Amino acid sequence: MTTQVPPKSELLQRVAVGVILVIVAGVELWLGGFAFWVLVTVAGLIMLSEFAGLLKTNEWNRKLALLALCIPLGLLSPLAAGAGFFAAGALVGMAIAVQIVSRDWRLGAGLLYVGIPTFALIWLRGRPDDGLLLAFWALSLVWATDIGAYFAGRAIGGAKIAPSISPNKTWAGLGGGMIAALLLSAALHKFVGLPETLVILSPLLTIFAQAGDFFESWMKRRAGVKDSGTLLPGHGGVLDRLDGLVTSAPIAALLVAVGPAT
Repeated sequence: MTTQVPPKSELLQRVAVGVILVIVAGVELWLGGFAFWVLVTVAGLIMLSEFAGLLKTNEWNRKLALLALCIPLGLLSPLAAGAGFFAAGALVGMAIAVQIVSRDWRLGAGLLYVGIPTFALIWLRGRPDDGLLLAFWALSLVWATDIGAYFAGRAIGGAKIAPSISPNKTWAGLGGGMIAALLLSAALHKFVGLPETLVILSPLLTIFAQAGDFFESWMKRRAGVKDSGTLLPGHGGVLDRLDGLVTSAPIAALLVAVGPAT
């Protein structure tokens, strides 16, 4: 949620890469099943590698963490156990094991930081009747939040939320993101039947997405880097692009789990 305008060439690059990412994510989301699992798994492993880089952990521990995450991610496959208690237990177990072996609780926490939203997205998409709608809702809310915050921040500006962590994010941007998320959810309710309760609670996910954005900004400041990686031109790393989804996807899954089915 930034008000800083990048140079025109960089902006065009960001838009082009962003469009490609949306198309790829949209196709994999539509296909669901194994295809969506592959996309989420690859993204999760890259994000954990970037997370370890922000911690400045050594190469051996980074590979240990990636190998450990492969176990619950493999269990999440529709060809294996899927998003259930077995995969969840494996994720917690591997996080504890990495913490013990590496002697770094932050790296163990990184497995949960990446693994929980991965679990949440696969669980949402795997629902038999409304999985496509709910997974799309969880993903598109973050996109809508970013777009709404960008334009509201540019148009209104005003007070910063936490300038010492992320100096470009404003309260106006947060408000614009919440409004955009609410409007998107209302449209999904009207045209494809998103439950009304989820529409009402959608602005809450915007706050969690913002919290994820701030957390990653704080980590980057501690590490002394601008981006978590360089894989995505104009966007930085995968963690830079999905930081809001990391914190909002589990909340979206929780709201679906405890809320009405229709």
